[in-house]
Amino acid sequence: MSTTWRHLPTSARAIAVTATDAVAAAQAHDRDGLAAAAGPLAAAEGSGLVLGTAVRLLLEEAHPDGLAGDDVRHVIEQCTRAAAAWEPAVDPHVLLILLAGALGVHDPDEQAPRPDPEVLARHAALLVAHLLAATPQPFTGYLTAAFAEIERTELHD
Repeated sequence: MSTTWRHLPTSARAIAVTATDAVAAAQAHDRDGLAAAAGPLAAAEGSGLVLGTAVRLLLEEAHPDGLAGDDVRHVIEQCTRAAAAWEPAVDPHVLLILLAGALGVHDPDEQAPRPDPEVLARHAALLVAHLLAATPQPFTGYLTAAFAEIERTELHD
């Protein structure tokens, strides 16, 4: 079954489509597909917020009692090892930046120099694909939940 995302505004729909493509490529260990999806994903304004929210939701589900430093290290190590077998450009430091941002403990504007947006998009897809391996739910469920949470937050701000 395919999700069309027609109910979303144009900008959110672009994020949903490109994020789904990038994560699917990462899950399939498709280096060319991931590279092709990373550019449009990086160009989609707000994609970092959406993917960061999805990562946080996945982490909260996997660690309902809270996330400790050892848990973060384990996620980075396991994701790096799994991805390195087919994506040699995986960088654990970029994964750390993404995890810290998703958990709200890192301000990307304070990072100097900031990683390239395509590198961030590629690593975000790798991270999401890695976290999805531990759950039976498809990415579309987390993506839908991320959009709903962002919408609720924007309505209350």
